[in-house]
Amino acid sequence: MEDIGKVLSRNLIYRGKILDLRVDNIRLASGRKTMREVVEHEPAVAIIPLTEANEVLLVKQYRYPLDQEILEIPAGIVEEGETFKDTAIRELQEEIGYYPGKLEEVGRFYTSPGFSDEVIALFLAQNLSPSSLEQDEDEDIEVKAVPVKKISALLKDGSIRDCKTFGALAWLLNYLNNN
Repeated sequence: MEDIGKVLSRNLIYRGKILDLRVDNIRLASGRKTMREVVEHEPAVAIIPLTEANEVLLVKQYRYPLDQEILEIPAGIVEEGETFKDTAIRELQEEIGYYPGKLEEVGRFYTSPGFSDEVIALFLAQNLSPSSLEQDEDEDIEVKAVPVKKISALLKDGSIRDCKTFGALAWLLNYLNNN
């Protein structure tokens, strides 16, 4: 791979629980020098829980930065020592109270590659059976069962505005239409 950017200096501005912020001075392949602000984010998972009744279980929760409740698929940060799959199973149990009989990773994506290295592994969970773990103390989640036939309308009318959820549900509709 060609040299497309060389780090000239790196300055850690903030170290947090799930993310760090740094400012890098770099030289582009063209030779031009520039600055980049980079959010280093812990890896995460997102899960599409699909029931046998052909419903997707979404979570409605308050998001402080937005000062509003939004609908999302279950998701969470990979904890130390966990695999992506371990995290997906734990998050399903914590957020919606189900264990997946079938769990398949369907892809990985970057959430905002212009300024962050956060990667999310997306899973499809099926054959769900009741099994709960206690919710995180900072979460207040309401589970909403949405029939697959209503997903397209939710995407179109703006009810789904979370990027990972929008992409995951669009992926699901394509998957179901082609299988």
